[in-house]
Amino acid sequence: MIITLYTSVNSGHRNTDASSYPVGIILLVAITFLLALLVLLMVQIQPFAWDMEKEIPEIFTITAIESVDEITGHLNYDSRVILLHTGTADYQNRNLKANFFKNGQPLPCTIVTMNGNDFISTVHNGVQWMGGSGCSEATWSPGERIRIDFSDGTFHPGDVVQIDVIDKVTDVIISRHAFRYV
Repeated sequence: MIITLYTSVNSGHRNTDASSYPVGIILLVAITFLLALLVLLMVQIQPFAWDMEKEIPEIFTITAIESVDEITGHLNYDSRVILLHTGTADYQNRNLKANFFKNGQPLPCTIVTMNGNDFISTVHNGVQWMGGSGCSEATWSPGERIRIDFSDGTFHPGDVVQIDVIDKVTDVIISRHAFRYV
């Protein structure tokens, strides 16, 4: 018996790899999307991070730095900073603290409350005393001033003095002001 094998000749292109072009594209897009999502979660980009930071308002401003000894009237760079509440709302001064900077560098002073009565019992390195209508009652109202007496020689002409007032409840800077001492 003779068995004859017949092979058919296919005149068209034959796909031998059993893959589909559209399925490959869909898989490639899905994998790329998942990788981008993983990178985004690892970096933890905050929503709307590409927006400009909101500018911090100037609610409490430095109006002057006094350099003359109160008793003798002689120049001694006494470094008394006068702050004015220029905003429109009352603030519980007990809930406020202040950070000071000189020429962009933080000062080694501690002001953990803007309430004068509470300030007395705190450790306030670099600051001798604090007084004025803004710290004498429970609230610091618009138009009221606070005078902070830093250690003598803290500030000199040409220094840029910056104050950041922070709400202790939310730990957010609510006011920032820079003042050039001339």
